[in-house]
Amino acid sequence: MTKVSWKAGTMLAPLPPALISCGTLQNPNVMTAAWSGIICTEPTLAYVSIRPSRFSNELIRKSGEFVINVPTVDMAKAVDFCGVKSGRNTDKFKQTGLVASPSSVVSAPQIEQSPVSLECKVKEITPFGTHDMFLAEVVAVDIDEKYLDKNGALRLDRAGLLAYAHGFYYTLGRKIGKFGWSVEKKSTKRKRASRMKVIKR
Repeated sequence: MTKVSWKAGTMLAPLPPALISCGTLQNPNVMTAAWSGIICTEPTLAYVSIRPSRFSNELIRKSGEFVINVPTVDMAKAVDFCGVKSGRNTDKFKQTGLVASPSSVVSAPQIEQSPVSLECKVKEITPFGTHDMFLAEVVAVDIDEKYLDKNGALRLDRAGLLAYAHGFYYTLGRKIGKFGWSVEKKSTKRKRASRMKVIKR
């Protein structure tokens, strides 16, 4: 295999085009951010990188709170709209049909249609050239109960999650295994195979 070397760029993808909700339930705002993720387990730390010019940057600086909402394929048009329009002059909730719902800990609203919402409190803001990185502690996680199985396990493979890569939106595929399945003992594999269909490459 031959690889071509390109100049340095933002080529780590696909990523979830997260909906970042902020403001208050009475005056909510939402934007789309491709650059967000988890930094640490204990304490649970997450981040989102937002350009200084964005309205959400201003709102989060004032409140110190935001919510990372994981989107589904059904939310794709809303996700795109929230990435190109500004909340300074557009009610993105009204225009897209997204619903702002109360969060359990923070004052920033969560998105009702999102299967998973991470409530965050800002710990540190660091400017990095084109973007400011908001480092935050995840203080609560809200899960849509329709994606929980009878044992209470999260089944995001049923949600139809959305992904983003270099200007395009994609759907995520089916579940093919779990962490550690490559080194499981044969007896464990047989038991697991009886409970779920394993898709082989």
